[in-house]
Amino acid sequence: MRKLSVVVPALNEAAGIERCLRALAPLRGRGHEVIVADGGSEDGTPRLAAPLADRLVAAPRGRALQMNAGAAAASGDALLFLHADTLLPPEADRAALAALGARAWGRFDVTIDSRDARLAVVGFCMNWRSRLTGIATGDQAIFVRRADFPGFPPIALMEDVAFSKRMKTVSPPACLRERVCTSARRWERRGVLRTVLLMWRLRLAYRLGADADELARRYSH
Repeated sequence: MRKLSVVVPALNEAAGIERCLRALAPLRGRGHEVIVADGGSEDGTPRLAAPLADRLVAAPRGRALQMNAGAAAASGDALLFLHADTLLPPEADRAALAALGARAWGRFDVTIDSRDARLAVVGFCMNWRSRLTGIATGDQAIFVRRADFPGFPPIALMEDVAFSKRMKTVSPPACLRERVCTSARRWERRGVLRTVLLMWRLRLAYRLGADADELARRYSH
């Protein structure tokens, strides 16, 4: 495990894509690559991203489809999937590649970029739940050996949950304590309690067999 390919799925992320990609410059300087998989942005995201990435890939809209397209274009020994509103810790490449020496896949702990104490609790619970269940969320910057990458299921929501369940049959995840920092925007948009309750309901419905496309429609409303 020498080279890491960081895949950033993006859709109308002009407000923050440069910050995300500039933070990855040290990784590129150490020989890793950054691939942005754009899902048809209409706000200039590709124009802003192109100078700060090694490759810009046009993909069908949908996070799972975009991540798969980015992975197909990657040349690294390992893949790391990073949301466009999330920042990696400084030594993320070394930590992830070291972990992949023992496990097929893994993720980082997460902290939510907010002074709201409730979101500190949310972040703590996300990390605790992930360790308990072996299920990673996309916010936690999932990484995987390229040779073991099965692709994300092409579903509109819960692709991270479905991916984690499949990867658990290969190996338990490496749960790193180094923290990525993700935006609080989805909690701020809907409200903290409302967002938490919504996600609990959607996860329960998915576990009980609900259609992922229908859950995505409920999430977007």
